[in-house]
Amino acid sequence: MNPSPDPLPTTPNPAIAASYRVRLAKEQFVFCAAHFITYAGDVCEPLHGHNYRVEVQVEGPLDENHYVLDFIAVRDAVQKITLGLDHRVLLPTLHPQIRVAADQREVTATFEDRRWVFPLSDCVLLPIANTTAELLARWIGERLLESIHACSVEVSVDECDGQVGVCRLSHPR
Repeated sequence: MNPSPDPLPTTPNPAIAASYRVRLAKEQFVFCAAHFITYAGDVCEPLHGHNYRVEVQVEGPLDENHYVLDFIAVRDAVQKITLGLDHRVLLPTLHPQIRVAADQREVTATFEDRRWVFPLSDCVLLPIANTTAELLARWIGERLLESIHACSVEVSVDECDGQVGVCRLSHPR
């Protein structure tokens, strides 16, 4: 006769530290947007676009329902952010060399002798230094932390099937 296995503990072992997070990588966390970045100090890419994919991880304690957060609440918050970026031109307003000026109808961006003019409604003016995947991940993460109650978030922005910028943000303790 086989001895019966030890029963499963009825409460977690307090001597073992645990942390919890949820991860969402939904098909609808996609936005298509145009941008250009600078690199190597003074090189500015041509205007081009990506089909960006976003994934988020949210960390925090379990609530009274034993959730970090409800998946649906996180999903809706991320989807609202990505929808605001979809089919837009992303322009950095804090770049030291790219100048962005907007009036009631148009946005003009300049870099050295290059100039672009877009309808205002087609643009998202981002308070970032460059529209890299890393800084887009940070901007999305900051918006997400504003809309949900979590200790930290990690946002990944994939701009080209495996080229991913990641930013992890935490509330100060």
